[in-house]
Amino acid sequence: MKAFVTGSTGLLGNALVRRLEAEGHEVTALVRSPEKAERILGDTDARIVVGDVTDVGEFADELRGHDVLFHAAAYFREYYGVGDHTARLRAVNVDATVDLLVAAEEAGVGRAVHVSSSGTVGPRRDGSPSDESDCIDPTETENYYFRSKVLAERAVEQFLDEHEMDVVMVLPGVMVGPGDAAPTVMGRVVLDLVAGRVFAIPEGGLSFVDVRDVAEATVAAAERGARGERYVVGGRYRTMAEFAATVGRLTGVRAPRRVLPYRVGLAVGLASELAARVRGGDPLVSRAAVHSVHEGVELSSAKAKRELGVTFRPLEETLRDEVEWFREHGYLDAATAAHPSGQTTAVR
Repeated sequence: MKAFVTGSTGLLGNALVRRLEAEGHEVTALVRSPEKAERILGDTDARIVVGDVTDVGEFADELRGHDVLFHAAAYFREYYGVGDHTARLRAVNVDATVDLLVAAEEAGVGRAVHVSSSGTVGPRRDGSPSDESDCIDPTETENYYFRSKVLAERAVEQFLDEHEMDVVMVLPGVMVGPGDAAPTVMGRVVLDLVAGRVFAIPEGGLSFVDVRDVAEATVAAAERGARGERYVVGGRYRTMAEFAATVGRLTGVRAPRRVLPYRVGLAVGLASELAARVRGGDPLVSRAAVHSVHEGVELSSAKAKRELGVTFRPLEETLRDEVEWFREHGYLDAATAAHPSGQTTAVR
């Protein structure tokens, strides 16, 4: 397989490039920054193409000769910042997705895998795990990132009605694991837990999944997924208290025991957002993040297990490997240097 990967320097894109190469496939990686590509992908054999998904015409010719397009690029980190990002979210997550699919089909690419989000799946009233049938309406969520991903899925469905190229969709849970160079929001949570900077945790939980398992599922979707189908790859649900306790057991750092009630968490989020507006930068926590954790959608990956052969690592293995990766790449030195007690970290 000749694979073209967007978002290749992100957490999933990086894992996807490595998974594809491990399976013997030839990879072209789309990047915005050559310097970042060298830092993150320099030890791979991926062919680097510089471009931005909002300007597909800039690199459209590079799509020729590829069998599968893996679209992992998305705009999401800035959602946790202050200000209105709806225009940028739509431009990158919706409009650019359609432009990319059209260009890929014109270039002769036979299949695309679009990485969506489990945020497009809503909770069930009876509290049972949600699956691909539990779609949310974009007007029902205040999370603009999730809204953009719902709109992107609808745009993909319209594309499928009007075009011949196959598209399969993968809906990951909250991804964690090694290779989190940014780091992502959850990567920063892990680093803050290790550094002892977290004194209370929000009420609720999330469905956590190892990014390497998502990468394997994404490749499997290209090989065995059915045209137009959506596959939830959700991992396992854990409360934030359980997540923090696991990090604590692995590192020897005492996990916070205080759980913030939902309304208190919202107040903390509001205060954090207001402070960020004054000083600049991103808030430590947003009300949207507090709400997502409180809602705590548990996901069913039964369809992906059945049709794609997906399996999931234990969360403890994932977090052990993530902490070790952070240690090897100097992230823990910076994190623990800020800890007032001078506590050290040891992966167990």
